[in-house]
Amino acid sequence: MTRELMDAVVVHGPRDYRLEQVPKPHPGRGEVLIRTGAVGICGSDIKCYTGATLFWGEHGNDGYLEGPVTTGHEFAGIVEELGEGASEKYGIAVGDQVIAEQILPCGKCRFCRDGAYWMCEPNHIFGFKRGRAEGGMAEFTLFPAQARVHLVGHRLSEIEAAYLEPLACAIHAVDRAGIKPGDTVVVAGLGSIGLCMLQWAKQFNPGRLITVGTRAPRLELALQLGADVALNVREVDAVARVKELTEGYGADVVIEATGGADGPQQALEMVRKMGTVVAFSSIKDPVLVNWNLAGDQKELTIRGSHLGPNCYPKAIKAVGDGLIDVRSLVTGQFALDQFDEAIEEAMSGRGIKTMVLPGRRSDS
Repeated sequence: MTRELMDAVVVHGPRDYRLEQVPKPHPGRGEVLIRTGAVGICGSDIKCYTGATLFWGEHGNDGYLEGPVTTGHEFAGIVEELGEGASEKYGIAVGDQVIAEQILPCGKCRFCRDGAYWMCEPNHIFGFKRGRAEGGMAEFTLFPAQARVHLVGHRLSEIEAAYLEPLACAIHAVDRAGIKPGDTVVVAGLGSIGLCMLQWAKQFNPGRLITVGTRAPRLELALQLGADVALNVREVDAVARVKELTEGYGADVVIEATGGADGPQQALEMVRKMGTVVAFSSIKDPVLVNWNLAGDQKELTIRGSHLGPNCYPKAIKAVGDGLIDVRSLVTGQFALDQFDEAIEEAMSGRGIKTMVLPGRRSDS
């Protein structure tokens, strides 16, 4: 019997991403097959595409990305087919719009056994490991039996549904900050996730919400989305300005999401004594900081943030209720056969979030 084929963007190496015909998957026990609605391009996707060493092991052997594999981890879609027991397991039916969390926890390592599934030691995430976690940049995507699947419903568009993955990451980071009403909060970095962070931080009633970035259009958008102050680090001394706004003390909370090697030092300088820094950035280059600021001088609370555990229901509700605006962050939409143009657009920095719609064709 001839197997059905589908289009997919398959990674073979840095800058070697090919639109190919691959076998269409079919769900086994506990598995879900979706017709992919939309797929976002993430900063980590760009690092893989360009061959950043953090994300690419030589010959695909010991690195974070092991190809050939279908790329993409920010995606959602419509249930096409359900394996035995999957409907009962997840409370979903054919035709429902659903999303799976980006990580596929093993259920066996010490972190999974302790309930910290998002820190799973094998760390299999959609779109990075061949044969184990094929990604969503394809007409159809299979959610394996260990996937954590959530019903999205049809209140959200396919674009909004795909945005739930980065939004869940943003929500988790802000939740880790422990913001109290009246706090001065800094969100440093105004990429796709930073702009979601500031919107979620607003829900905690901070006394002042400050955003820090480098691009004027994004700073203007941050003000529209609820920031009280937007600081362009290319034009002002952001650390000095934050201290001016806080009687010389510094911010109560700094969420570091710049992705730049100088971001952590800026955060340590910008936060007040006994304040909180949330480390979210994934930084390619080595980072050098004055660690005395964290301990001897300020006695800071520093919290890391990884993925979006237990935050997908919050994200679904926040977008559905209009608390978070992700539509204004989508600045480019491409068909699957336009992936080359899509990744170039994402790398250009001209927009914010670039989406690929596998159901669309460039000639339609």
